Amino acid sequence: MSFNEFRRPISVDSAPRGSQCEWCGQPAVQQLTAIGGRYHNDSGLFCGSCGEKFAQVVMNSLHPATAEAETH
Repeated sequence: MSFNEFRRPISVDSAPRGSQCEWCGQPAVQQLTAIGGRYHNDSGLFCGSCGEKFAQVVMNSLHPATAEAETH
């Protein structure tokens, strides 16, 4: 598993000005790219809240037992 300099499996960049969130259509503030795992190289432009959800999906895919335990 590859991790960036912040020890997270997500690379974070600024979204280009005028971009829209791919999930909800709000103004995008960040471009996130998954590093390794099931979602390797999946990326997109996200608003703050959708970016957090994307990051959680990636994290849950890396630790499925932990994600399942949290839902019970």
